[in-house]
Amino acid sequence: MKITCWNPIRYALAVAALASLSGCDWVLFDSKGAVGIAQRDLILVCIGLMLIVVIPAIILSIVFPWKYRASNKNADYAPDWAHSTKIEIVVWGVPLIIIAILTAIVWKSTRELDPYRPLDVPGEPLHVQVIATDWKWVFVYPDLGIATINQLNFPVDRQVEFEITSNSTMNTFFIPQLGGQIYAMAGMRTKLHLVANEVGEYRGMSGNYSGHGFSKMNFIATASTDEDFDRWVKQVRSSAPIVFDFATFKRIAQPSHGHAVVHFAKVEPGLFKRVIDQFIGVGENAKPQVLQISEPDTSSKE
Repeated sequence: MKITCWNPIRYALAVAALASLSGCDWVLFDSKGAVGIAQRDLILVCIGLMLIVVIPAIILSIVFPWKYRASNKNADYAPDWAHSTKIEIVVWGVPLIIIAILTAIVWKSTRELDPYRPLDVPGEPLHVQVIATDWKWVFVYPDLGIATINQLNFPVDRQVEFEITSNSTMNTFFIPQLGGQIYAMAGMRTKLHLVANEVGEYRGMSGNYSGHGFSKMNFIATASTDEDFDRWVKQVRSSAPIVFDFATFKRIAQPSHGHAVVHFAKVEPGLFKRVIDQFIGVGENAKPQVLQISEPDTSSKE
């Protein structure tokens, strides 16, 4: 009995799989910032270099079985064949060339895309301190004296210098259309420099699983004109005059899902440092911890 591999059910499954790809989010290739564009181009270049090997390998995996099939009497039969200089050159030469090119690209891009390295953007950067909690984002603008929860605003074409930490488990601060993610870790401070080249709203998220509220740990990053940003700052400053101090932060940091956007018109100075210091014991009021080592009891017991 003849068995047909491509029956109607297989065709239906193939069509369904292709249709499902229409819902894929290609946001990484729709970059709207200088850092994101550079990273997108780097990904495309690396994919292109890898395809130099992958595409010929796929083609030859079809050509060889077809050419040397049992029914092809014209195929060369060389049972004593053991070496080909041409094949050795291709097999070793092409990968070595690709590795050399990738090495140069990685060396160059590692320096240019270092998240700690300030961007070559004119003007004073906007400083934003980011604190990851369960499961929300806290943004402190130390130079402006304001803070928000789950809302990030900044002017377009202005460099944003992020300082990032976590109040609990490890997370990653990630705005896909603007640049790569970087870890947020308790007791540590990481940095990231980004810039938006276009006015718009961009999805922000955590790229690291941190518990059952992780899926709703999102925010909107809004790049606006200077006028709109100044208007937004005035709006935040006109909100309820609640001082966002460390005690208030500890209450907000309690686990919650889908937390609403909140504005704070005043922020306790040094709040970001206090969040970090609570894990390493070097706060302003902390006392140095001394390790007590007791002397061994040398007296003999009878």
